[in-house]
Amino acid sequence: MEPSSPLAPQDDNKRLSVILNGTKWSEESVFRFNNVTGTMLLKIRFRIISHIAVYVLLLTTLGCGDSRVEGLLLRANEEWVQGRNHSAIELFNAVLEIAPSGPHAEESLYRLGEIYYFGLGETTKAISYFQEVVNIRPRGEFAYGAQKYIAEIVELNFRDLDQAIIEYQKLINEYKKPEEHPEQQFRIAAIYFKKHNYEQALVEFDILVESYPRNPWSEEAYLRSTEILHNMERCAEAREKYSQFRVLYPKSTFSGEMEFVMASCLEEEGKLKLAYNRFKSLEGDYKYPALLKMKLEGIEGRIKKGGKSRRKIPKRYRKDTPS
Repeated sequence: MEPSSPLAPQDDNKRLSVILNGTKWSEESVFRFNNVTGTMLLKIRFRIISHIAVYVLLLTTLGCGDSRVEGLLLRANEEWVQGRNHSAIELFNAVLEIAPSGPHAEESLYRLGEIYYFGLGETTKAISYFQEVVNIRPRGEFAYGAQKYIAEIVELNFRDLDQAIIEYQKLINEYKKPEEHPEQQFRIAAIYFKKHNYEQALVEFDILVESYPRNPWSEEAYLRSTEILHNMERCAEAREKYSQFRVLYPKSTFSGEMEFVMASCLEEEGKLKLAYNRFKSLEGDYKYPALLKMKLEGIEGRIKKGGKSRRKIPKRYRKDTPS
């Protein structure tokens, strides 16, 4: 006789009660309990079946050559793309059991790092896989991507800025990816800004614009350098950067922000009417209209009073800094 499913309701319509650990449970409670335990059993059964499937694949793959390993790797990637992270992890680990070294191992370790980083949010585990990728094949297909993830995790998740600089510098020094070096150089400069080491940030931004002229990252580097010089009250140098910027990038999307910095220099030098007109010319185009409005109102008030004292900008109105 087939046992009844734990998920099936009782046929008897009468109220049931059972004694479990000395407690009386109604039929409704029993049904809910059976639902929960039945669901747990189904989950356990699914996990057992998935383990068996991986084991069977592993057995059929052993001794069958690279084509079998590639088939297993393809299946693992399909599971990962479909969002079935744990199933993908088991399959990638199965590949590593068959091929513990070489390009298949490299890809499996790289994908495991991505699953733990993006799918499961376990950055410590993710970075260990990425580091293994770099170690086993420093010039392999996945090494650069792994090193890039390492730098990002160290900066954004671990917040170890000194180590992040080292990791980004490795991307420039050890990998022949010149098209991506400007971004890494920008990140290094931005990290020095985060560390409040403004002089070194200026040096790093200068390296960027000199090494990679007319690159989009260099375009933004001019803006960030100009902002830093203005904040350090070095407006003469800021104007030099502005002039170079205008020649190189006459139609830049950062033009409005550059004009804002130049207007701010005029304001701080007490040239209020010139500053007001320059700020006014940005209306309708500037990306921070609330900040622009505050500036105009502040300068209007100062002109009426005839004063030239500087007005500090409240923190909530300040523009975003390099990130």
